[in-house]
Amino acid sequence: MRNKYAIIIICIVALVIIEKENNIISRVSEKLSLRQTPQATPELPLVYNVTSAPVVDDNRSFTVLSQDFPTFPQINIDEENDTQPRPQPHEAVQGGHKHVLLLATTRTGSSFVGEFFNQQGSGMFYLFEPLWHVERMLTLETGGINATVSSRAYRDVLQRLFLCDFNLLEHFISPPPQDHVTPSLFRRESSAALCEEPVCTPVVKDVFERYHCKNQRCGPLNLTLASEACLRKEHRVIKTVRVRQLETLRPLAEDPRLNVKLIHLVRDPRAILASRMVAFASKYQNWKSWAENGEVPIEDEEVKHLQGNCNQIRLSAELGLSQPHWLANRYMLVRFEDIARYPMQKAAEMYRFTGIPFTSQAKEWILKNTHTSESASGVYSTQKNSSEQVEKWRFSIPFKLAQVVQEVCGPTMKLFGYRFVDDEGTLVNKSFSLLEEKEFHVS
Repeated sequence: MRNKYAIIIICIVALVIIEKENNIISRVSEKLSLRQTPQATPELPLVYNVTSAPVVDDNRSFTVLSQDFPTFPQINIDEENDTQPRPQPHEAVQGGHKHVLLLATTRTGSSFVGEFFNQQGSGMFYLFEPLWHVERMLTLETGGINATVSSRAYRDVLQRLFLCDFNLLEHFISPPPQDHVTPSLFRRESSAALCEEPVCTPVVKDVFERYHCKNQRCGPLNLTLASEACLRKEHRVIKTVRVRQLETLRPLAEDPRLNVKLIHLVRDPRAILASRMVAFASKYQNWKSWAENGEVPIEDEEVKHLQGNCNQIRLSAELGLSQPHWLANRYMLVRFEDIARYPMQKAAEMYRFTGIPFTSQAKEWILKNTHTSESASGVYSTQKNSSEQVEKWRFSIPFKLAQVVQEVCGPTMKLFGYRFVDDEGTLVNKSFSLLEEKEFHVS
């Protein structure tokens, strides 16, 4: 009898969980004006499901196999009124375009490294954190980020953007673009391609500051012009700190329309924590209190969150370095510390890996911006005296916090070759290197 009641309770809990997942997807779908269809659209399928991993069928269209919900409906964007230019399915491969996704977490130097590609020149279309809009909208619509829903949305938006299609991203921009025009694209000024003619259109004086785009005076962004500019470029690079699991990107790697390379940027977790405590001070008050007033409660949710982030990074790196067939010649792991020490060498390696020409313009930018003065560098600056910046964190993080990071992120640190310290003297002793000399095989 007890077993019978236990089974009933388990079934009720399962139904509640399923209903919660479906409600989240329903709210996101309603916001995007999505419609359900019995099968994925062959041309550009955008499938949201709540379980399992995507696979590619014999017809090269994406589907999701669900063990728990085998009949869960696939959801596709309604494209009846979509007027943006779209490439043919074979365009990317035959055109020789390169598609690069720079993966990282916050405070790993990804904005700085992203500029290595943004400064490539006239052949580059670079986007800075377009998934910011997706994360923000999903948070507002669902009251928090659901890992399953967000990973699908991130993947699908990236897929569309690599094909120079901004239509799906528009659904996440708030306020919604009018006739494909928006003043609200996050960090638009960080993309050189969006700050040049004809994408950069004249602006009236009273909104100059709002739409300031580096040295250009640009009006609101016309996403149709941006799409057309993207199609004219040979190479497309997107930088993001929001993709958590490498496995969720498998459909991009297996999409025959794309030629995707993944660069995975990592950094010493102790340095990341030290940097976040400065950049996101209000969110790290507990860490500051622990550093000043006492021991760190190892079971605290914030410590567990740090441990979870480290584990996600490690698992993705282990997957990439294991060279599964779908990542063959598509995955590169690079440490920020190596880039900071040898910026030109590491930039050349990344360019060689991607197959994109390493232009003199990019080389000049790297040379200029890795030897800048300390006064020119800020928390969010892409100008760094890189040889100094790489060690600066050692003098700002208390030893007790470094110990905690070593305890909860130990396996991740070992994988990436970051040495542990046993006392404060060693932590601040710059003659003791915290880096093992380590080469990561490029699969």
